[in-house]
Amino acid sequence: MKKAAIITGSSRGIGAAVAIKLAKKGYNIVINYNNSEKSAMDTLEEVRKAGVMAIALKGDVSNYEEAKYVVEKSLEEFSHIDILVNNAAVSVHKLFTDMTPEECGKILDVNLGGVLNFSRLVLPNMIKNHSGKIINISSVWGITGAALESIYSASKAAVIGFTKALAKEVGPSGINVNCVAPGVIDTDMNKNLSKEDIKKLIDNTPLMRLGTPEDIANVTAFLCSEEANFITGQVINSDGGFII
Repeated sequence: MKKAAIITGSSRGIGAAVAIKLAKKGYNIVINYNNSEKSAMDTLEEVRKAGVMAIALKGDVSNYEEAKYVVEKSLEEFSHIDILVNNAAVSVHKLFTDMTPEECGKILDVNLGGVLNFSRLVLPNMIKNHSGKIINISSVWGITGAALESIYSASKAAVIGFTKALAKEVGPSGINVNCVAPGVIDTDMNKNLSKEDIKKLIDNTPLMRLGTPEDIANVTAFLCSEEANFITGQVINSDGGFII
C-alpha cells in the first residue's frame, strides 16, 4: 500500500518540488493551495506523471475549518496520512515599525498557525497507526533573524520550537517530527529582492549560489524516508553554508 503525503502550499516553489519528488519516490500526493489554482493544476499534472494517485485541494492553512476540509478529504481519498509537510508560508519585506497589525497577524496565522492546524488534524490518524512523519519547513531566518523580516523570522523560529517540543510529545506514538531550514532559495518569495541584495546573499553563502526548490525537496524526501526513522526533533539546515 502506497503511503500518502500532504504538502501544504504546494502549488509552486518548494512545495511543488517536494510534491514532485515524493511522487517520484512512490507516495500518493495531496497538493494543497489557496490562491494559485492554475499552478496547482500544473503541479498535479506533473505529479501524476510519476504514476501515483494525486489530488489538489484548495484551503487556507490559517483557517482551521478549511484545513480540516483538506485533511478530511485526504483521508476519504487515501484512508491514511503518512507524511505531512508543513510548507505554506507568506512574508512581508518591511521595517517592523512600518508593518500593520494585520500584516503581522497574517504572517503568524499562516506560518505558525497553519503548522499548528495541520499537525493537530493529522495526528489522530498517525497516532492510531503508530506511524507518521511531520516535516516543518522553517528558514535560516528563524535561526539568525533577518532585518526587514522580523515577524517572518519570529514565525519561523516558533516553528523550530514547536518541532522540537512536538517530537518529544509524539515520539512514543511512533511519529517523527523534524524541520528543514532553507537558506536563500530561488523562489517567488525572494523575487522582491534587488540584484544587489541577491549578490550580497550569494557572497555570504560558501557554496556561492542560491538554493533551488529541488535542494530542499531532496532533504525533505530523506526525512520522509525509512532511512530517517531514528531522526526526530532535528533542524536540518539546507543553506549552502550560510550560517556556518
